[in-house]
Amino acid sequence: MSTINANNPYGDSHHHHILTVLVQNRPGVLARVASLFARRGYNIFSLAVAPTEDENYSRITIVVDISATPLEQIVKQLFKLIDVVRITELDPRKSVERELMVATVRADGDQRARVIEVAGIFEAKILAVGADVLTISLDGEPQKLDDFEELLRGYGIVESQRTGRVALPKLEREARKGATKGKAS
Repeated sequence: MSTINANNPYGDSHHHHILTVLVQNRPGVLARVASLFARRGYNIFSLAVAPTEDENYSRITIVVDISATPLEQIVKQLFKLIDVVRITELDPRKSVERELMVATVRADGDQRARVIEVAGIFEAKILAVGADVLTISLDGEPQKLDDFEELLRGYGIVESQRTGRVALPKLEREARKGATKGKAS
């Protein structure tokens, strides 16, 4: 069982925290946020940014390494930036996280069928097929991508790219009751 400490309310086993930072959607905002991290020597584990449902704002999802810097200090520094509107720390146990990975893997002869089988098990998509390689994409929870990547290493990853994590709070049970299953019209 993990213990709670002042630097990490989610326990010692989690050295990464997820911050979602709502910012004004203006040129240079991401550069200012990134330079703040660089100047202070904060380590960014993952970073993703895109406009929100309101075109005036962007959401930056930052996964920070808190083993070297207290989270409180990072948040205080971010709030000093004029374009920052709101910062939310997401508890990994109460949030939905997703990431995307695209990888080109060696897959010749017998290996091709095995790589396709592994891709099928993980519900990955084959994007391109070459004479002795396959390009595959997979989206899901970061741990799922870690597991998939580990299996692909055995076949030989030619190159790969992962996006930064994106995350939102999980819906409360009351909000989920109103959701309906089926296709959108």
